[in-house]
Amino acid sequence: MSAEQAQPDPVSLPLPPGLDLLWGRRERGKRGPRPGLSADAIVDAAVRVADAEGLEAVSMARVASELGFTTMSLYRHVASKDELLQLMWNASALGAEKLVLEGAGWRAKVLMWAPIQRDMMDQHPWITQMPMAAPPLAPNSLHFVERGMAAFDGTGLPAAGRIRVIGLISSYTLNEARMAYDAARAMKHLAAAGADAGGGQSGAPATLPTFEALLRELIDERTYPHLYRLAWAPESGTSEPPHERAEFLFGLDRILDGVQVLIDRTRQAP
Repeated sequence: MSAEQAQPDPVSLPLPPGLDLLWGRRERGKRGPRPGLSADAIVDAAVRVADAEGLEAVSMARVASELGFTTMSLYRHVASKDELLQLMWNASALGAEKLVLEGAGWRAKVLMWAPIQRDMMDQHPWITQMPMAAPPLAPNSLHFVERGMAAFDGTGLPAAGRIRVIGLISSYTLNEARMAYDAARAMKHLAAAGADAGGGQSGAPATLPTFEALLRELIDERTYPHLYRLAWAPESGTSEPPHERAEFLFGLDRILDGVQVLIDRTRQAP
């Protein structure tokens, strides 16, 4: 018997609900007596609801109402809300397989890749509220990860190093997008509270107080000497605070500085 013949057949692992549908391991629900309902239509409606009202507004009943079907009819195509969330995540990265990263060198390509991911989260802020017990394994998500890993071609980083860097950048991007989303929601609630207090006229400030302004209000020099110096530095409060996007890119650049050190060490290793 040859070595090739001795190789065992690959084991087909059972996939979690949602992934089995996305990867073609489970037959899609057949069309019912009323045309127009499909898994794709259900996902599109769920994304519209989430974009407009947040992830908390998404339920099987709400999506069914949007489509003009009964809730039970949705279960012929999507088994549960958890499965629906998997399908929504995949839909948010639609077109990732066509992504081409441009630029000279790995850093330029990653500086294109990460903001695309951030833009996707800003366009669909409900992504920041998604449960993430494991790395995304939907086809579109993996296309996007694949493009990110390919950016490191020629650096000497092995596959394991690349996926760790991609995970680090993605975690940073997700956290920044989540904070921006939470800040936007806080601003919206503040404006609504001001409108209620003012009889319909918004009494909320145009922007939330800056970190430095709040520090000046709250701290004393003896207890918080370093923060006090930050709050009362000559430049504090004299100009517009950095734009959130600029802050995101600043942090991304610092992460990539560290990645360059990792690449240099990899190249120097015997």
